Amino acid sequence: MPDFSIIIVTWNALHHLKTYLPSVWEHSNAQAEIIIADNASTDGTADWVAGTFPEIRVVTLDRNYGYCGGNNRAAGHARTDRLIFLNNDVEVTPGWLDPLRDMLDQDPGVAALQPKLRSWNDREFFEYAGAAGGMLDRFGYPFCRGRIFDTLERDTGQYDDASDISWASGAALVIRRDLFLDFGGFDESFEFHMEEIDLCWRLWNRGFRIRYCPDSVVYHLGGGSLPTDSPRKLYYNFRNNLKMIWKNCRTRDLLPRLYIRMLLDGVAFARSLAGGKIHECGAILRAHLHFYRSLPGLLSTRKALKAVRTSPDDTPVLRPYSIIWQYFLRGRKTYGSLPDTGN
Repeated sequence: MPDFSIIIVTWNALHHLKTYLPSVWEHSNAQAEIIIADNASTDGTADWVAGTFPEIRVVTLDRNYGYCGGNNRAAGHARTDRLIFLNNDVEVTPGWLDPLRDMLDQDPGVAALQPKLRSWNDREFFEYAGAAGGMLDRFGYPFCRGRIFDTLERDTGQYDDASDISWASGAALVIRRDLFLDFGGFDESFEFHMEEIDLCWRLWNRGFRIRYCPDSVVYHLGGGSLPTDSPRKLYYNFRNNLKMIWKNCRTRDLLPRLYIRMLLDGVAFARSLAGGKIHECGAILRAHLHFYRSLPGLLSTRKALKAVRTSPDDTPVLRPYSIIWQYFLRGRKTYGSLPDTGN
């Protein structure tokens, strides 16, 4: 049996597969089965894969289920105990799988991992989507070791320590297959963005850990699904962040944390309005309206998750500070300058 099942979800992105899949095959095929989850592409994806890499399995889905749904459905086809959800715009490097396998094998309490993510375009810099591991501030805002808001750090070895992280990036997420299936996979109501953060928070709440593996390095292009400045992306980020907090935050902090988040989202709305960015204002309003309409269903989801929660608090998941305060008001632009890093 191979060590891993690598699942790559794609939809009409044959150009990405032609660029990045050769590296995945070259540096992975001896240790992993590779599965292409084709979300009903119409660009010849299945035929090209079958003709170019006949050993790679293609799971053809009947429609576009997005990242969450495509991965959830493909996971059932995996034959190994370790899954890697890899974006179709990721280039891997020689030996990238060995450190991931070793880290999982050494500690059964580790549920998921993330390799070091560098930028494919600027290869000395960390990549936006995951960098050296994802973190959450006290109000649920995500950031990364090596990337805070739009500030990307050059990789000089400053994060070459294996460490616990709040969340592992969905661009290259390694997870135990039994846990992924037992936890119901990604929450498909998220559609795009933060589904991996939600899953990692659920894992933490059940007593498992998420780790960063610096000895495994991949390069991610990023921005393939939605452009960074897309109002649609802004909508998903605001909406899904509120849903994630509601689902996973411990009870005594839930309402105070949501109240502060509402105020901060109001500040973001005011900034967009002052800058004449009407589409951004609309995205924020739609995100909140969707969240309010979803509350009846989220109440039952939260109740079910609370019943199986084993971790008493959110300390392992949330940093004790506001990243907005630290970045914009204190001028701390790098993870190493934040107050809980010892620097």
